[in-house]
Amino acid sequence: MRLKDKISLITGAAQGIGLAIAQEFLRQGATVFLTDIQDEKGAQEADLLGNKANYLHLDVRFEDDWRTVTNQIVDQCGRLDILVNNAGITGFENGIVSHDPENVSLEDWHAVLATNLDGVLLGCKYAIKTMKQSKTGSIINISSRSGIVGIPQAAAYAASKAAVRNHTKTVALYCAQMGWQIRCNSVHPAAIMTPMWETMLGDGEGRAEREAALVKDTPLKRFGMAEEVAHLVVYLASDESSYATGAEFTIDGGILAGSAASPGALED
Repeated sequence: MRLKDKISLITGAAQGIGLAIAQEFLRQGATVFLTDIQDEKGAQEADLLGNKANYLHLDVRFEDDWRTVTNQIVDQCGRLDILVNNAGITGFENGIVSHDPENVSLEDWHAVLATNLDGVLLGCKYAIKTMKQSKTGSIINISSRSGIVGIPQAAAYAASKAAVRNHTKTVALYCAQMGWQIRCNSVHPAAIMTPMWETMLGDGEGRAEREAALVKDTPLKRFGMAEEVAHLVVYLASDESSYATGAEFTIDGGILAGSAASPGALED
């Protein structure tokens, strides 16, 4: 019960890493507000998770949505202890388009940054406004391995995740400067088995070979699991990490420990 009685908000929680974080937070005693734009799926998952799970619609790109959701949580629970800014897009959700630095369109670039960066900015803004009442809290921003290295075919995604990494440090320093015990850290996953990867890999003949080929440059030679990311996020959300702020935590099977792996494609 490492998060007993803590009030948490997780964005992009209808599936994948966000849902795994919600499940683990509940196991650790937190009250969880799952948010997403996939309302039917998000509500179904919250119902399955029990009476300490709640679903709220939140499009992270829109400030009015953030204002409404944080006000609702405070009205219902009195405070917010944990925010996980997890919602994000790759830019390839509707098919393959050019995202290299020569051919990416400004429209596609802005679409990725609106969710991945504006969403984190707004999340941090409203978490701070809420948490400063109690002068304590934990903000965890889900960045990416792609926020540390360049990704030639995913310029907007890489740039947005790099900006999340930097903004995390700015938020951490600002809160410390103000004298609040509001911590902010970033998590950088790579090659985590999520619905995006499941769709790409398929489940027919040759699945094992395709999977092995994609992680051949990863020292641990496998995909990570969403639950493994969730365990790290629990640590950062809990009081066990009370001296960690402005830090970045990679969870990538060792890929960033050396220089053998040359980034050629989106990896999380």
